[in-house]
Amino acid sequence: MRIDLRSNQDFFAGLMFIAFGAGAVIISLENYPVGTSFNMGPGFFPILLGGILICFGVYVMLRGVFRGVKIEGAWGIRPLALITLGIVVFGFLMDRMGMVPALVALFFISALGGHEFKAKEVLILTAVMTAMSWAIFIYGLEMPFRLFVWGL
Repeated sequence: MRIDLRSNQDFFAGLMFIAFGAGAVIISLENYPVGTSFNMGPGFFPILLGGILICFGVYVMLRGVFRGVKIEGAWGIRPLALITLGIVVFGFLMDRMGMVPALVALFFISALGGHEFKAKEVLILTAVMTAMSWAIFIYGLEMPFRLFVWGL
C-alpha cells in the first residue's frame, strides 16, 4: 500500500493545525509566564489552546493518512488574494475610519472572492455582523473601539 501525501487534503490540514498550535506554544513559552493551574499566568491559556490544536492536528493528519482523500481542483488565487486584501484593508481602516467602515470594506472585498456575489446578501450579512460586533466588543467587552472616527 503506497500512501501519496502530496495531494492528501487532511494530511496538510493537520500539518497546518500542528504548525499553528506549535507556534502558539512557542511564542507563549518565550514571552509569558505560565504559572500553575491554581495561579494561572498569562501564558497558561495560549499554551493550553496550542496543545489542544496540536492534538487535533495529529488526529486530522492521521485520519488523512488512513483515508487518503485527494485534493480536488486547483488553487483559488482570486479568493485567497481578495480575502487577504479584505483583512489588510480592515486593519488599515479600523484606526483611521472606525469599526463600521472597516467591517463594510472587509465583508464586501472578501465577498468578491466567492463564486456568487450578491450585493443584497452581503449588505444583510454586513449589517448583522456589524451589529453583533458592536454588541460583543463595544457593549459587552467594553473595548475602546469607535464606530466611526468622526462620531460615536
